[in-house]
Amino acid sequence: MLVVMNARASEAEARAVCEKIRRMGLTPHPMPGEGRTAIGITGNPGPLDPLAFESMPGVLQAIPVTKPYKLVGREIKPDDSVVRVGPEKARLGGGAFSVIAGPCAIESREQALAAARAVKAAGAVLFRGGAYKPRTSPYAFQGLGEEGLEILKEVRAETGLGIVTEAVDPPSMEKVAAVADMVQIGARNMQNYSLLRLAGGCGRPVLLKRGMSATLEELLMAAEYVLSEGNYDVVLCERGVRTFADHTRNTLDLAIVPAVKRLSHLPILVDPSHGTGRREKVEPLALAALAAGADGLLVEVHPDPDAALSDGPQSLAPDAFGELMAKLPKLAAALGRKMAEK
Repeated sequence: MLVVMNARASEAEARAVCEKIRRMGLTPHPMPGEGRTAIGITGNPGPLDPLAFESMPGVLQAIPVTKPYKLVGREIKPDDSVVRVGPEKARLGGGAFSVIAGPCAIESREQALAAARAVKAAGAVLFRGGAYKPRTSPYAFQGLGEEGLEILKEVRAETGLGIVTEAVDPPSMEKVAAVADMVQIGARNMQNYSLLRLAGGCGRPVLLKRGMSATLEELLMAAEYVLSEGNYDVVLCERGVRTFADHTRNTLDLAIVPAVKRLSHLPILVDPSHGTGRREKVEPLALAALAAGADGLLVEVHPDPDAALSDGPQSLAPDAFGELMAKLPKLAAALGRKMAEK
C-alpha cells in the first residue's frame, strides 16, 4: 500500500498517518518527493483497505502497490533518489555523473595514498578500496582486514575523499560501518539476506552490486531488504554477469541501466573493471555506461597494476584513468549531462 499525501499536507498530518500505520502493527516508510510525500507500508500479510487512510486529513489517495518490491519502485517515489556520501557530501544520482575509483584491495599505506591522490586529482568524488576481499581461491590475497580500515581512515584524513569499502560478513559489517562512508555489498553477497538486513541498519549508505547470475528483479528485491530496514540511501551497481562469453571476464549488461531507471528511483553505477576484466576494455565500456544513462562509474585504479595483489589485469594505471576522466566531461556535454562536482 502507498499512501500519497496532498501537496499541501502538513508534517503533522503525515506523522498522524505514520502513527496509524504503527498502531496497525505495520511499518511506515515516508518518501518525500519534489511535489508530494508518499508513505509506503510494509509488514502487511494481505491487502489493506484504502478507505482506512483516504478519510484522514492530508491524504490524497491510497494506492495498492503491484510490484513485489514496495520501496525501491517508482510507484512509491517517481523522482530519482540522490544519495550523499562522505565528508564532502559527494552526490550519487539525480542526473550528475559521478566516478568512484581506487584499487581493488588495500595493500599498503603507500599504495593506498598514491592511488587516492591520483584519483582525486583526476576528478573522482569517492575512494574505493577493499580491506576485506572475498576471493574465489582460499589461497589468494584476502585483504588486510582491520589494518586496511586504518589505512582507509588515513586516506580520508589526507585527501578528504569519502571511503567506499566492502563488508563480507556480520563481524566485518560492524567494523566497516564504523570507518566507511559507504558500505559495499559485493556480488557474492547480493542474496545474503541476513547481511542485507544488517546493511539496512548499519547507519551508512549502501552500494549494492548485482550478483553474478542475478536477474533485474532479484537485484531490486535485494535492495528492498536494505530499504525495508529503514536505510533508503542505496545505490545499485552493474558489474557484469556470467555468460558463455570468454573474450571478457564477465559480460557487462548495460541494458540493465535503462531497465532500472524505468522501474526504480535508486541510482545505478556501472563497474567496467569487473565487467570486462581487461584494462583495455575499461575505457570504452565506461564511456558506453555514460551514454546508457548510468549515474556513475566504479573504476579500479592502482599505482602499479602489474604488481597488484588483486585484479591487476583489469586495473587502470593513474595516467590511463586520467585520460578516461578527461573524455567523460566531453561525452557528458554532448549528451546534455554534467559531471558531479567534488
